[in-house]
Amino acid sequence: MPDENRPGKYDTPNRGQGKAPKSTETGGPNRPGAGATARPPRGPAGLFVLIMLVLLTVIAFNTLGPKPEKIDFKQLVAYHQEKSLDDVELRPSEISATVASPIEGAKEKQVRVLINPNEASQADAIRRLNEAGIEFEQQGGPSLWMQILFSPLLFFFVIMLLLWFFILRGLRSASGGGGMIGNFGKSRHRILSKESTNITFEDVAGISEAKEELQEIVEFLRYPKKFMRLGGRVPRGVLLSGQPGCGKTLLAKAIAGEADVPFFTISGSDFVEMFVGVGASRVRDLFKQAKENSPCIIFLDEIDAVGRKRGGGMSSGGNDEREQTLNAILVEMDGFETSDQVIVIASTNRPDVLDPALTRPGRFDRHVSVPMPDVKGRYEILKVHAKKVKLGPNVNLERIARATPMFSGAELAAIMNEGAIIATLQDKDFIEHGDLEEARDKVRYGRSQKSRVIEEKERIATAYHEAGHAVLQAMLPDADPLHKVTIIPRGQSMGATFSLPEKDRYGYGLKYIMATMRVVCGGRIAEKRKTDDVSSGAAMDIKQLTQMAKAMVLEWGMSEKLGFVKYSPNDDSPGYVEREYSDETARIIDEEIRRYAAEAFKEAEEMLFDNWEKVEAVAEALLKHETLEANDVHRLMRGEPLGKPSVSDLLAAESKKDAGRKATNDSASKRPASDEDENLGGALPSPA
Repeated sequence: MPDENRPGKYDTPNRGQGKAPKSTETGGPNRPGAGATARPPRGPAGLFVLIMLVLLTVIAFNTLGPKPEKIDFKQLVAYHQEKSLDDVELRPSEISATVASPIEGAKEKQVRVLINPNEASQADAIRRLNEAGIEFEQQGGPSLWMQILFSPLLFFFVIMLLLWFFILRGLRSASGGGGMIGNFGKSRHRILSKESTNITFEDVAGISEAKEELQEIVEFLRYPKKFMRLGGRVPRGVLLSGQPGCGKTLLAKAIAGEADVPFFTISGSDFVEMFVGVGASRVRDLFKQAKENSPCIIFLDEIDAVGRKRGGGMSSGGNDEREQTLNAILVEMDGFETSDQVIVIASTNRPDVLDPALTRPGRFDRHVSVPMPDVKGRYEILKVHAKKVKLGPNVNLERIARATPMFSGAELAAIMNEGAIIATLQDKDFIEHGDLEEARDKVRYGRSQKSRVIEEKERIATAYHEAGHAVLQAMLPDADPLHKVTIIPRGQSMGATFSLPEKDRYGYGLKYIMATMRVVCGGRIAEKRKTDDVSSGAAMDIKQLTQMAKAMVLEWGMSEKLGFVKYSPNDDSPGYVEREYSDETARIIDEEIRRYAAEAFKEAEEMLFDNWEKVEAVAEALLKHETLEANDVHRLMRGEPLGKPSVSDLLAAESKKDAGRKATNDSASKRPASDEDENLGGALPSPA
């Protein structure tokens, strides 16, 4: 069953644009540029910082450098006897000296002998040095100021002084909007212009209703008096909601390309910072600049980052940073005057988690849903992206559009791009239809892994598993038509069976659900009968079957015992909600889910056992050809031969071609040069 909530990202490249000028960013520090004037010197403050840095360097060298080794007087005499002692100095509190290393080229080391700083100790030290025959030089002690200057206490005091100086300077400049601290409260928005985006409404396809509503917003900004003539006012806010990749951000870029007004864009996560209150400050700064540049548009991307419901879930209460930011947005949007002409456009993937105060009329007057494109919309999107690539004559975009149900615009753009890459790697002159088919499977299911080594037993089990799916898909009229089946590993799966829906499904009928559940069971049944064993390969099938059975019972009211009642919890309810039905009802729910699954498995088993020769024919063909189209499967089920070479035949033919090509090249290289060749001079031989 197709998944309605698939993630994606719609980030379509610009069509026909050259190098776009860089967008300007406001609220930040001045940046150097062409023609920028040099800043004047800082004066006493700069000189003070320079002196402090020099002082810190001197102190660091004196206090943090290598310290002399402490020894006793006997060791000092021993060094003197080894004739390795040099530069002996007698100071008031120590005897310092330099000791040369016995290893040639090694570094000298500093040593010292501590003595008491009194006259008796000084006289005793002089006497002992003279008795040992050590020549020395008597030095006076450092002055009090030098001791203070090179003390570690002064080192830390200067560091604290510098930190205090910079913090005070930053706080002083915060009110002016500059400086290290002041920039945290400034908005980090960017201003987009028509020239910087190069995207218009012509580049947006597949979502015509949403595009029409936003075209009205552009008309409001261009001709405000036209709508005020009858007493109407410009909408204050537009909320774009839809699945990821459907084109919400692309629509906003198209508005910037269509409207000749300033377009301020910022993400919801840019409001939240490590400092409390910064988000609210940035909101106020953004709306202040927008009002000064009205008429204009503010685009808040991913607004659910700051616009979630207040007071629910794991929120800590009134001092939450996101709640303060949301309150600031509410106040600013409610404070617009009719003449401000500032329109706020916001986008989100989760409109259900937004605060009701944010989504009410008067703040976001319009809620524009950006849905997944239907068949016609996908065809239009593919045509837009096809203008940027070279397509071959056999490409059928309508067939690709039909084969991509529930694909977002971003995925369709990725298909076209992957198709171009696949064709380029194969040295083709244009993209063929098969390249787009491979690109579709690669985008949705992952890259094919043809080089993976698979045991023959596991390969046989996979072939019969996929044959069970394919035969039931072809036999059941209420299921989606079969497209192709393969046993080439792709992504995490060892094989896959693809269907080609005839239409987009926005709801599911009981017959379709029952047929799909039987198709899902076919893989395990065929695999078990052939190998007399079961494997974990049916994990995704079991998951899909269980999801459909649960939805039938809990949400869609398709159980006769439980009736027309919904038993699943609401989407907007908080976590850990206790169930709202009795134990007896829970027991019946389990029985009904198990009954639907058991009935589907039993009926699928009966169908496959009655048509086992068809399953064997498809499975054996898969082992030979690895991939079968729908026509091949139907031909095999009718008992007709395929009449096409197997994979081993193709590999043998290719190796034979390579061998012949190599032999031709070897004979050409060994052929002696003739007079005719010599007359050609430096000309290259013909590729033929």
